[in-house]
Formats: sequence, structure tokens, C-alpha cells
Amino acid sequence: MTRRLLWKLCLIIVTGIVALFYIINYTSLRIEADMSLISSADQTELKHWGAQAEEYYAANDIGGLQQWLEKIQNLENISAAVVSHDFNPIAGNREFESRYLGYNLGRNIEWQVHLYFEKNPLMELPFSDGKASFIVVLPDRMRPGTSWPIVRVALHVVIPMSLLIVLMFFLYQHIMVPLQKLQRTTVDFSRGNLNARVAESLGNRNDELSELAGTFDQMASRISDQLISQRQLIADLSHELRTPLTRLDIAISLAQSDGVDSPNLDRIGRESVHIRKLVEDTLTLAWLENEQPQLEQEDVDLVDLIDVIVDDAKFEFPDKKIVTHSPSNAELKNTNHRSLGQALENIIRNALRFTPKGGSVDVHLQSSADDEYIVTIEDNGPGVDNDLLDLIFQPFYRVDQSRNGDSDSFGLGLALAKRQLRAVRGSLSASNRSEGGLRMCIRVPKS
Repeated sequence: MTRRLLWKLCLIIVTGIVALFYIINYTSLRIEADMSLISSADQTELKHWGAQAEEYYAANDIGGLQQWLEKIQNLENISAAVVSHDFNPIAGNREFESRYLGYNLGRNIEWQVHLYFEKNPLMELPFSDGKASFIVVLPDRMRPGTSWPIVRVALHVVIPMSLLIVLMFFLYQHIMVPLQKLQRTTVDFSRGNLNARVAESLGNRNDELSELAGTFDQMASRISDQLISQRQLIADLSHELRTPLTRLDIAISLAQSDGVDSPNLDRIGRESVHIRKLVEDTLTLAWLENEQPQLEQEDVDLVDLIDVIVDDAKFEFPDKKIVTHSPSNAELKNTNHRSLGQALENIIRNALRFTPKGGSVDVHLQSSADDEYIVTIEDNGPGVDNDLLDLIFQPFYRVDQSRNGDSDSFGLGLALAKRQLRAVRGSLSASNRSEGGLRMCIRVPKS
């Protein structure tokens, strides 16, 4: 395996994270530098203060200068002074003499102001004669970078997280889109679309996921060929079996018409009927399993359907009783009477087959609060071991050992009934009665 997807993801993630760190660092430095400058409006106001102080200084009005400085200090709650370049105070506050910066009394108003210093910086505005300067502690309102903590959190936390989430989303899409296509194709294939394939939908993609798609398509092709061969085999087998069975029926009929009366002949006739029924049930089961057909939707009165099936069953099993408990009507919407009727017939006949002579089968129909009808069919037979309750719905599963009934049972009736009910969105389950016998519970949605 070339692990193309691994190297692709590594390249995207590593490149993206390195580029993200570089961009964040570069952007942070630029923004920090820009936010460290005093705004143009504040610079203009400081220059105006310096010009006023220079007017008093040039007029040698030290008293007026002192009063003006006190006014500024009180108004802005800061310290301000006029100092000669040999560090001799001329007027104003002297408390910040220790903050003079080497050869400078303070910082130029056009310089950057460090955003991490606790104290506001000392600003210097030199007079035009070059012998003195107006110095002032920068007011809080003019301090640049007051929003820098918020901006720094946004730059170092919020934006990186957002960009990484976007990156992870695209990576997720890059991985999940083909997987979702594979899932949809798998669902289509499982629903009977044997021509469903996924590799073509991935385009020119060349990585582990495309290899997976190719493997799935190969598997789908093999399964499709096997299913088609299986269907053809079942169809051919059905044809080949029906032809000799028809000949056998004709031979039996001719023998009986010639007056031949033999128990063996009757036995052959019964076996022929059972084999024909087995072939038909097998074909129906294979059709439901492989094709999963969309049955014709129609409205059915469940009460009438059960009554017709019960009347036929009474005629076939005259030595057993069938007791029905049902409302006057039970309307079903969007179902299929043929599939539902065959399922009910198989279950009722199965119950009658394992009920002893003189026994009875109870059929209960009631409406539930879950917007469905529940049909319960109870017999008086020997029941089934609890461990085998799920197995009796498997095709060709023989229950003779657990239910000592008719050995002619081939174990297809219940398997077919469960799949027929599934085709009309119904369900079938089995349980043992406490008083003996088997209880079949059918649930069918009303609409």
C-alpha cells in the first residue's frame, strides 16, 4: 500500500499549521507595532500643549507657565513640566526627574510606546530654540494599545482555532465524501440495484479510499454475477422440476381414471403436491430475498381477509376448530393483500398442522396504541423450545424434533411468512403459551 492518503493529510496538516503560525506571528508583530503608536489626534493635541508651553516660555512668563502647567496636571491627572536641556527644571512638577532617558528628557511622540510597561511613558516636545522642552506623562486616554489584550487573545486563540476548525472541516469532507458515496452505493446495492458502483463517482482520486472503492466494485461485480447465476439456476430448476411434476400428475390422473386404486398411488399424488408447493414457496422466498420488490399498495380490510383464510382452513382441517376474535372492521392503508394474505394463511395452517385432532386455534385481532393492528394466533400443539423460537423462521429449518407433528412439514412456511410480512412493513414473532402451545404475534401498521 502506497499510503497516499497518509502523505496527503500530513502535507496538508503540516503545511497548514506552519503557515498558520507564520501568518499569526507576522500579523501579531504588525498589529502590535501599529497599535503602539499614539494616534494622530492625540499627537496633534500634545503638539498643541507643547506650543502653548513654548509661548509662555518665549515670553519669559514663568508664572503664567506654572499656572498653565498646574491646570493641565489637574485636568488630566498627570505630571507635566518645562525643563532645560541641561536638566534644570524651569516650571512644573519635579517628581519624575528620575525618569529622564539618558540624553533625552522623554520619548518623541512619534515613537512607539511599549504596550507591556505598567507606567505611562514620559513624552518630550522640544522647543524651537533647542534649549528647553515640554515634558508630560502621557495621559491614560492617549495611551495606545488599550485593546491589545483582546486583540492578542483573538490572534493567538480565536483565529487559530477558527482556522483549524475550517481546516479540519475540509479534511473531514475530503475523507467523508467518498465514504458517504460508498455508503449510499452500499445501500443501493443492498436494495437490489446490482449495477451500483462507486469508483466512477470519485473521479481521478488516487489514494486508499479510491482503492477501497475499487475493491468494493470488484466485490459488487462478483456478488452480482453470483446472484444472477443463482436466479437463473432457480428459474431453470423450477422449470425442470415443474415439467416432470406435470407429467407425474397426468400419469396419476390417467391411472386413477383407468380404475387403478392403490395407497401407493395416493401417496405419490400427495408427495407430488408437496413438492410442487415446495418449489413455489422456494421461488417466492428467493424472489422476496433477492429482489426486495416494491409491492402494489392498496387498502385492505384485515377482518375480511382473516375471515376468508379461516373459512378455507376450516374446509381443509374439518377435525379442528378455529375461533376468531375480531372487531367489525380493521382497515389497512397502503398494504398488499396478496403478501399479507399468504403470510396469514401460512401461519394459520402451520398452527392447525400442529394442533391435535379436536383441538382449536384462536385468532385474535386487536388495535394497539402504536397505530398498528396486532394479530395473535395461538395453537394447542406441543410448543417449541425457547432456544428454538428464533430458528423456526429460518428457511428449511425442521421443527419435527421439538414439535412432534406432521413430518411433511418442510420448514418453509414460517420463513416465507416472516419475509412476506416484512414486505408490507409488518413483523412476526413467536412465544410459548404458559398453558401449552405456540403463540404467533403479527404486527401490521395501519397506514
